Amino acid sequence: MFYHNQLHNFHVIGISYEKADVETRGRFAFFDSYADEFIEKARSKQIEDFFILSTCNRTEIYFFGESVSDMQEIYCEQVRGDLDLFKKITFVKTAKVAIHHLFRVSTGIESQILGDFEVLSQMKKAFRLFKKKGTSNACMERIMDTAIQISKQIKNETSLSDGATSVSYAAVQYIIQNVPDFNHKKIVLFGTGKIGRNTCENLVKHSDNNQITVVNRTAEKAEDLSNKLQLTSRAIEDLPEILQETDILIVATGAPQPTVTTQMMPNREMLIIDLSIPENVAADVANEKIKVVNVDELSRVISRTLENRKSEIPKVETIIRLKMWEFEDWIEARKFVPAIEAFRYRMEFLKQHEKKQLIKKDIPLNGKDPLSERLIQKMTNQFAAHIMNHPESANDVIDLVNKIFHLDLEN
Repeated sequence: MFYHNQLHNFHVIGISYEKADVETRGRFAFFDSYADEFIEKARSKQIEDFFILSTCNRTEIYFFGESVSDMQEIYCEQVRGDLDLFKKITFVKTAKVAIHHLFRVSTGIESQILGDFEVLSQMKKAFRLFKKKGTSNACMERIMDTAIQISKQIKNETSLSDGATSVSYAAVQYIIQNVPDFNHKKIVLFGTGKIGRNTCENLVKHSDNNQITVVNRTAEKAEDLSNKLQLTSRAIEDLPEILQETDILIVATGAPQPTVTTQMMPNREMLIIDLSIPENVAADVANEKIKVVNVDELSRVISRTLENRKSEIPKVETIIRLKMWEFEDWIEARKFVPAIEAFRYRMEFLKQHEKKQLIKKDIPLNGKDPLSERLIQKMTNQFAAHIMNHPESANDVIDLVNKIFHLDLEN
């Protein structure tokens, strides 16, 4: 049960593109494979409710807990990151400020590419992963439901997401704008996760190139994407051979360590676009012939085209503010739940007490008493409705009912 005063224990610890470059963000990236071990460590510190969002632009830890420092230490231990550096480049927000920040992130208003709604699907995926493992409570679920509602309303009522603007779209636009005769270049997509798939789909949509090859660690996923888009797929074992004739390599592998190394590179000109966090192209791959572009550079390129979206920010902030007020109303109402439950419990207790008295007097009872059940439910509903509709006098009403019925309420 989530109680009203626990809101003060909701925090977000975040690292984003604003304070850390792509290489630094990569040092603190969180992978799904870390989840089970991390959950065990968190629970050992009595941190039960949390989820972690880790994207190319940010990593953020949303959690309920007494100690921010405990979470910082656990996280850095898990990702093998330097704790002092982590504290230096991260921000911490608490209570309503943290919830408001989560809402802003989910809408794309905090994204490196303004209005990038891919972050919402990434947030939903992260939340589902941790929820399945039992690290969510009623308030966390309500926060996420509200974030989804806000994003839907912004899509319907503003132009913040007009036009295709995302890291995957930016990669394609970079190729179109910087590679002469790009329709006749040999392109390899390495990695078929969500960003890789989106990039490939954008490439097919916005070009006439028919020399695109898909490579993935799992061959079946490469085949599925290539069949869908009528492209060619190759086994990962063939990658060094394929690169001998590749003009453009798009890397979206999302691995903890580099998947593209100097030893794999041919002695020829090549453009490599690395969409992974941490960077999956080794630092020494770039040279006079091979140009490597990362997500930060792509974001700067496309952000110059987003001036029109800035005019939508006041509308977006108004929607967030109104939904925040609705959420605060829900939080306020939650503080009455213990009194309502205690009232119903007391009514049930009185019913059972009277039932025993009738039995002692040998008064026959005909099984279940539906009338009593209905009366208890109706009285509880009326009690709940009154205090919900009159919050200004709710505490006085609860005190009075407590004196009359001796509710079992904790102070």
